[in-house]
Amino acid sequence: MGVRAGVVVCITSFLLGSLFTHWIADSLTLWKSPVTDEHLWTAALYYSILTKGPVQILYVLFGIIILGGTTIFWSFNDLEAGNLMFDGGSIFLYGVAVIMYAYSVIPTLMDKFTAIPPHHMKDAFPRLLRIPTLDLASNHLVCSVALTGVLILQAGRWWAELADDEEGYLSEKVEDGDAGEETKSTTSLATTA
Repeated sequence: MGVRAGVVVCITSFLLGSLFTHWIADSLTLWKSPVTDEHLWTAALYYSILTKGPVQILYVLFGIIILGGTTIFWSFNDLEAGNLMFDGGSIFLYGVAVIMYAYSVIPTLMDKFTAIPPHHMKDAFPRLLRIPTLDLASNHLVCSVALTGVLILQAGRWWAELADDEEGYLSEKVEDGDAGEETKSTTSLATTA
């Protein structure tokens, strides 16, 4: 269990880090009020640069995503009560993040941001790109929250298993103590008789 949980935590943390690199664009469109044309141009330029990157980066990203999903399913397959609850929730949240990224983020990037019109930062932002730019930032936020949930569930699983291990240890100590007292009481009875 420890290795699988470690792999899930490492992969989820890596994916969260990958999403956090988009903060340079997403912070301008989600958290700065009011959203200006300059903010939107900066975000669109960032997304445009992402589409021009080598395709091998996507292959590596997909490989890491598949490894993470496979590891969660493998751990879920143990069919223990803790696995069903914590890994089941992790599978759901991981799936939400993967589906959101595969069916919303990547198509929007490839459809809308492969070529942005020539501009100056003070130019009016095109209406056709406004909604996709804001949607990308929102989708990155949904993916980040879902992956954070996976980390929280894995930490909860670790904590629950730690508590179970401590209870098992304490019950063994109590049983050992009871056995020692029984031995003492039978020994004292045998010596008095």
